[in-house]
Amino acid sequence: MTEGNFVDYVKINLSSGSGGKGSSHLHREKYISKGGPDGGDGGRGGHIIIVGNKNLWTLYNFKFQKHFSAGNGKDGSKNRRTGANGFDKYIEVPLGTIIRDLETKKIIYEITENNHEFVILKGGLGGRGNWHFKSATRQTPRYSQQGIKGKNLNIILELKVLADVGFVGFPNAGKSTLLSVLTSAKPKIADYEFTTLKPNLGIVNYHDYKSFVVADIPGIIEGASKGKGLGHYFLRHIERNSILLFIIPIDSKDVKKEFEILRGELLKYNPELIDKKFFIAFSKCDLLDNELIKEFKEEVEKKFSKNSFIIISSISKRNISKLKDNLWDKLN
Repeated sequence: MTEGNFVDYVKINLSSGSGGKGSSHLHREKYISKGGPDGGDGGRGGHIIIVGNKNLWTLYNFKFQKHFSAGNGKDGSKNRRTGANGFDKYIEVPLGTIIRDLETKKIIYEITENNHEFVILKGGLGGRGNWHFKSATRQTPRYSQQGIKGKNLNIILELKVLADVGFVGFPNAGKSTLLSVLTSAKPKIADYEFTTLKPNLGIVNYHDYKSFVVADIPGIIEGASKGKGLGHYFLRHIERNSILLFIIPIDSKDVKKEFEILRGELLKYNPELIDKKFFIAFSKCDLLDNELIKEFKEEVEKKFSKNSFIIISSISKRNISKLKDNLWDKLN
């Protein structure tokens, strides 16, 4: 999925339907000139319902439609006939979508299950027909209720990427290049920081028709947990990944310190991420010859456990197959 098609934050307007009017009809037949009240109730207005759809990955469709309205209920009629309900408006969103009130910014709901329906805005009730108001002292009431008007609500839809593996690293660490090698995705790649401003998703084809989804998450900087740069905008995507793959360039001045800064920013943002599984890929090993790679590996083994990292190159494809194996093993 290209960056331009990945939309993860939209503002939309919702309008539920108004209820139909109750009828004030009085019963009339050939030989009954003054029958009692028989006006039916108005139909209820349509609801606005948000539905989770596991086949959607982005809020892209909301770029073209910002207003959603449900139908109004029909008026009641004679013989106590209730008016038809207004049609409900269903809005499909990807799993991992958070719904916020635009004014208060408070979370209204979070969609996490496929086909799960959430009624975010109820339609107005239909008005009652005049037969409801008949009593011993009021035999022929000639009035009925108006339907209750529908409601309006402005909301924010905010998507947290739902993927099996999320790439975490500083800007220009080689995340997008690795995504292009592991999958058929075509992310924007350039030799400057913050080339990626929105997550890119790709599907890794594994053995025997198996696959898993990876997400290239925009680069994190020190202070991101406090909102520095676009910190909060990027970090929210970390929470929805089963495994985090920390990508650290092999030519980094201090790989241990870089890892600790990255992990520290995640934990400051959400302490629950401490339980998240992770793996480390030291990228760009094509910059070193085999002897220097061997020395680097010996040095790194003193700082990290042996099975927690791998040394790779997206350019030469070194250890890319082995990386797929490691990620698959951790996922399963």
